[in-house]
Amino acid sequence: MKKIFFILLFISITSFSIAQKMSAADSAAKTEVYSPVPKVITPGTNNSAPSDAIILFDGKDLNEWVLTNNPSQTATWKLSDGIMTVNKAVGNIQTKRSFTNYQLHLEYRIPENITGEGQLRGNSGVFLASTGNGDAGYEVQILDNYNNKTYTNGQVGSVYKQYIPLANACRKPGEWQTFDIFWTAPVFNEDGTIKLKAKVTVIHNGVLVQNAVELKGETRWIGEPYYKKHGACPIKLQAHGDKSEPISFKNIWIREL
Repeated sequence: MKKIFFILLFISITSFSIAQKMSAADSAAKTEVYSPVPKVITPGTNNSAPSDAIILFDGKDLNEWVLTNNPSQTATWKLSDGIMTVNKAVGNIQTKRSFTNYQLHLEYRIPENITGEGQLRGNSGVFLASTGNGDAGYEVQILDNYNNKTYTNGQVGSVYKQYIPLANACRKPGEWQTFDIFWTAPVFNEDGTIKLKAKVTVIHNGVLVQNAVELKGETRWIGEPYYKKHGACPIKLQAHGDKSEPISFKNIWIREL
């Protein structure tokens, strides 16, 4: 009799345990989502572009770029050995296409023989949305700050005159450096007032230097930043007007988000 009792008790406990597990599994299933399914992309290697990226510059030509002061003309920066070098005589260049939210990768090199100091040493910039000629837009600064002091809200990796970078991750002049930038464009109300401010995350040479900062408006050399209504915009690379040796770029690609 005892044997039968223990067998029944074991069966009862086992059944209860199974029921509990089934109940937990059923509860967990209520918070499991199977749709939508993320699209499959092939990631790049060694900073090469993932399969869903738009190639903006792969060293072959400048067909994705136009002159900022004459968007009908293809960019005429110097192209040699798969590298694009700033041509200060023709000024800034910008993408032929316009974008809103995106992930951007680019590589740049400060000349090994760079001269000058402060802001006059390898000065350039990537404008995340070019809203007009000149330096209109939202700039992440490019500059040689390996051994070069300047105002900290204007050094490399800064959101120009708005946010000081979290770290100085510069490599030596002559070495290739990388920016990986995640941009969320501003959203405007119909009357032109700002609805949602722009945000940017910046990784410089693998180091986080801007962490989802909220921009105060377009970046400006003189005066306080402010917003003016715009839609999708090109991305602009700056040909700074100083006399230091021009910097170079390669391997530029973008993923629209």
